[in-house]
Amino acid sequence: NKQWYQRRVAITAGVTRTTGTKIASDALKGRVYECSLADLNDDENAFRKFKLICEDVQGKYCYTNFHGMDITRDKLCSLVRKWQTLIEAYVDVKTTDGYLLRVFCIGFTKKVNKQVKKTSYAQSSQIRAIRKKMVDIMTKEVNTEDLKSFVVKLIPDSIGKDIEKECADIYPLKDVHIRKVKVLKKPKFDVSKLMDLHGEIGGAVDESGEAITGGAGEFIEPEIQDAV
Repeated sequence: NKQWYQRRVAITAGVTRTTGTKIASDALKGRVYECSLADLNDDENAFRKFKLICEDVQGKYCYTNFHGMDITRDKLCSLVRKWQTLIEAYVDVKTTDGYLLRVFCIGFTKKVNKQVKKTSYAQSSQIRAIRKKMVDIMTKEVNTEDLKSFVVKLIPDSIGKDIEKECADIYPLKDVHIRKVKVLKKPKFDVSKLMDLHGEIGGAVDESGEAITGGAGEFIEPEIQDAV
């Protein structure tokens, strides 16, 4: 027998019903879901995959948080070609709200305007300079933001565009992307912060399992029971 729960990102999750001391909602906590950005945002940007982890269950709803990001293998293979240099960099950096992330970046050299030469290989000194620039920009973008703001930047890949622009003086680049993001460490779990992330106040659910929403700091008076 399965008991069905609604995730806060539009897909339902089944779990074995509560039996004895084994509570159904406990089996959902810690579950990781992988979703395409196209499914989450209803657009055509299907090559970016987001991992979401269930951190809390309130009534019939699972509340998820960011757990990682990756690019599909077919997209990655389509970028790799001959006659160009592939440049990769990664950095471990902490957000303002205490999440330690490992951020990977990938980029490729491109031909300049009116170039006759077939190849566009960067010199080792240029590769080192580009890699340093990648690390500096990724560190700056993550260090100054909380996790929610950083994830918002990942959706349009604005960090990749910034790297492309900054490295143009060293060697022209194309197809610069944040290739992968891993969550290495998390701060201590706080249910109120998770509810703020979802735009709700924590802990209040009605009889049907629906989360009761309200303004920040608003007191919700419980209903008067006819009998105890």
